[in-house]
Amino acid sequence: MEATGEKRAAVTPKISKGLRSLQGAASRPLQQAGEMFQLLLEVVVSAVTKPTGYWGDVREQMFDILKLCWLPMIISTTAFGFGAPGLQGGNIFLLFGMPERLGSFFLMASVREFAPWINAMVVAGVMGTAIAADLGARRIREEFDAMEVLGVDPVRSIILPRVIALTIMTGLMDVVALSFGVFGGLLASWELDANPSAYFGNFWNNATTTDMWCSVVKTALFGVIIGVVCCYKGYRAEGGPIGVGRAVNQAVVVAFAGIWMFNFAFTALMLGLNPDMQVYR
Repeated sequence: MEATGEKRAAVTPKISKGLRSLQGAASRPLQQAGEMFQLLLEVVVSAVTKPTGYWGDVREQMFDILKLCWLPMIISTTAFGFGAPGLQGGNIFLLFGMPERLGSFFLMASVREFAPWINAMVVAGVMGTAIAADLGARRIREEFDAMEVLGVDPVRSIILPRVIALTIMTGLMDVVALSFGVFGGLLASWELDANPSAYFGNFWNNATTTDMWCSVVKTALFGVIIGVVCCYKGYRAEGGPIGVGRAVNQAVVVAFAGIWMFNFAFTALMLGLNPDMQVYR
């Protein structure tokens, strides 16, 4: 009996430790989400209350984003538009003898969904990782600690220009992504022997101003998510070079997940407020 009691006493602390670990693993994502939201508020307040002094850094970051992302974005949107919604969707329309209707399908496929999504994926994979790695390296070199000792706010001087640049450039590059996504659909219509004039005619018959500006606004908000998540992960990196690599990996995964969830909510709200957009003409 004494041996059984000793075994139970030894097992109980292990169970308690496991429960505490499970509780910490469950609460950590919520805590980090709250800290990311707090960082977003700090960036917004700093940008609104003092809207000067950081635009030079914003322009430099915008140039870096354009230089690194424009070519992968163009290739990705054109190839994806030609392959997945273009040929696959066009084959369905071809079964009914109306491949020209592919133009109306591309309003949903490219403008509402795929072009903004691919644009955000490219920006997060190329520039988001670079920002997280840069800030993580600064953290392990204790540059942020030195800035705080000198009375310099790292959020305003380092994070704010990057978030603003990502927001502006991701939204602007969406226009280019839409153009090349639709161009990929045009290539698919040629492959299916459809009339290019009918393709564009069906596209513009269904296109609305709401579709266009919602696509740009949604993609700009994708840029906010990428900027806040990647800056947060890099700014809070710890554990040396291995920790920086872990932070970069987590930044991309969390940014992708945030973009997908926000895209679902935004599109559902847009279509709910504009039910006529779901009627194809």
